[in-house]
Amino acid sequence: MKTRENAIEMSNAEFRKIGYQLIDTLSDFFDEIPNKPVTTTKTPLELQQILGASSLPENGLPAEELLASTTKLLLDNSLFNGHPKFFGYITSSAAPIGALADLLAASVNQNVGAQILSPIATEIEKQTIKWLSEFIGVSPNYGGVLVSGGNMANFTAFLAARTAKAPKDIKENGLSNSSKQLVTYCSKSTHTWIDKAAILFGHGSKSVRWIPTDASNKMNITLLEQSIKEDIQQGHQPFMVVGTAGDVSTGIVDNLEAIAATCKTFDLWFHIDGAYGIPAAIIPELKAMFHGIQEADSIALDPHKWLYSPLEAGCTLVKNPKHLIDTYSSHPEYYNFSLSEEGESLNYFEYGLQNSRGFRALKVWLALQQIGSNGYTKLIREDIELAKYFYTLADHHEALKPISQNLSITTLRYIPTDIKGDNENNAAYLNTLNEKLLNELQKGGELFLSNAIIADQYCLRTCIVNFRTTKKDIEESIKIIVKEGQKIHQMLQS
Repeated sequence: MKTRENAIEMSNAEFRKIGYQLIDTLSDFFDEIPNKPVTTTKTPLELQQILGASSLPENGLPAEELLASTTKLLLDNSLFNGHPKFFGYITSSAAPIGALADLLAASVNQNVGAQILSPIATEIEKQTIKWLSEFIGVSPNYGGVLVSGGNMANFTAFLAARTAKAPKDIKENGLSNSSKQLVTYCSKSTHTWIDKAAILFGHGSKSVRWIPTDASNKMNITLLEQSIKEDIQQGHQPFMVVGTAGDVSTGIVDNLEAIAATCKTFDLWFHIDGAYGIPAAIIPELKAMFHGIQEADSIALDPHKWLYSPLEAGCTLVKNPKHLIDTYSSHPEYYNFSLSEEGESLNYFEYGLQNSRGFRALKVWLALQQIGSNGYTKLIREDIELAKYFYTLADHHEALKPISQNLSITTLRYIPTDIKGDNENNAAYLNTLNEKLLNELQKGGELFLSNAIIADQYCLRTCIVNFRTTKKDIEESIKIIVKEGQKIHQMLQS
């Protein structure tokens, strides 16, 4: 028998026909995104009814029929973060070349866990890491690994920091046999990943010191150093400080240079959570904002945020990649993954938590080449200018109050014109109003924002990491916010 008969294989002609049909449909979809709702208005129950409740089919269905119906299902019932009026959270519009890269990567299906399993894919990932390091302005000698996103990028660095700074017997004896509590420091605006890391990796949430921020909402360096000294006096072991390069609520960048100096003074691991904001380091006029990143022992960044990569694509960069090997390397007898002595080859299973790994680097690598550093500089600068434009229009509107603007994030509040000021007397009502307004905007499909809590104020938050957004979209969004805000205010007052 030369070939096996099965339902999974496709003939050359069938694969080509279905593939062409899908590419044609997606090409039209990219053109039509601005004319579609940002998200579906159907409820979970309605979506469940569309899917139906049938059991797993015993016999297969034709691939052409399945792909056509599934394409329609997704294009009719999804949230489109590629929509020019999607400003929620930090998920960028994805570069089309990334979609083609994922198709190519899935077709070749490399396991980028070991060099022998992924010869050229490993080299492409190494080059991608080098280019990402150059992109943000640190040494191209940083090593690193592509992961799923910000949580995993930060987790990967957290464990490397622990291995580097904790007692050397921790790998054999664990945390429970350590006489000192390992302590981490971060600002109060740090993403929740740090809490998850402390809990999941056995430190406990009380091991995290949430340092208050100063008047500019950056980590207070004086209070940081004071907290470190107090912990040392109490017999604890500080091991890591996290600086944020673009916090998720307002886009603030900590004083990274000062944090680096503090880490050097106390011999602590300096980690930067730059998952969102650190690509802005490529902008010449913002270089000063990111002074200190060259001192970081590790950096997290997410290409699927501000480098316009399709999900999933996060990245951990480490100044000395040996720290990753010290943390993650394992050599059971059933691993026959020897390395060539030429060309500094590596096995990526020694750099992170995964053994089996998809070829995430390909879509990032291709986009970096297609767009280039100059192209990214232009796009990121334009996103920032559009966020500033959002702030300016809100500032000039009698029913809107801009609250903050940093990088490509602007926060604002809707304040009805018949309410006299945003003060303590009106605080509770305005918080309720803006929360209801956000919920209605998210459900309505015209515009998608998220929220931020700033000084106990519930704010509407716009984050622009979207190459499709234009000034016209910002102008229309202002009108949508005010129109919907008026409706909700009237409803609450009636």
